[in-house]
Parts: sequence; structure tokens; C-alpha cells
Amino acid sequence: RTAAPLSCSSKHSTKEKHLVLLRDGRTLIGFLRSIDQFANLVFHQTVERIHVGKKFGDIPRGIFIVRGENVVLLGEIDMDKPCDTVLQQVSIEEILEEQRLQQQAKQETEKAKVTALKDRGLSIPKADNLDEY
Repeated sequence: RTAAPLSCSSKHSTKEKHLVLLRDGRTLIGFLRSIDQFANLVFHQTVERIHVGKKFGDIPRGIFIVRGENVVLLGEIDMDKPCDTVLQQVSIEEILEEQRLQQQAKQETEKAKVTALKDRGLSIPKADNLDEY
């Protein structure tokens, strides 16, 4: 037996922007339209925000459905609070290139760590095998 789906109970909750941080590290910003007992979310006018250093870019995603098991954090954005960050908004192409370079540098650093550990006779389990423990 399953409970009836819930929706946003407050009149104001569907008029306020929300931010959700996903398990894979992505950040989504949009208007929360629905939520159920499993924390499944439906967002409207959603953008995926990518941060790299002091820059950020927003990729429009439209209507976005998020399965509850992927939600790490959900919060309402206070649009009345003045923004005191020093982040610079850049184009989608620029932020995607910055992200690619950042990921490439991270992979090279990881490769160097694994090589250094191997040279010392040590090894670390791969990230995709960690779920088995």
C-alpha cells in the first residue's frame, strides 16, 4: 500500500526559487513544483549551475525531475538577500571549457598519486568498486 503523492503545501513554496545539490555533484536551481514522500522533486524553469573557481555558468534545463535518492541538499533561495559573492557569470561555452580543463587537471593529479603509491608498493581501490564494501 502506498501513500498518496504529496505536493508543495505552502502557497509561497512554488513561487520561490530552490537550489538542489545532487549526489553526482551537480547543482540545479529552479522553481519547485512538486515533492513527494520519497523526496522525488519536479522543478520548472531549471538551470544547471556549474562553478569553476570564481566563475559560474547556467545551462537551461527546463522541466527537471529528480529522483529522491539523488538529493543531497534542498534549500530555498532568499532572493531578497543582497548578493555578496565575487563570482563572475560567464557563457555556457566558457564554463564548459573551464570545467573540462579542471576535470583534466584532476585526472592527471589522480594519475600521479596512483603512480606514486604504486612505486611505493601501495594501491588504492578504484572509486567504482567502493560501493561493494
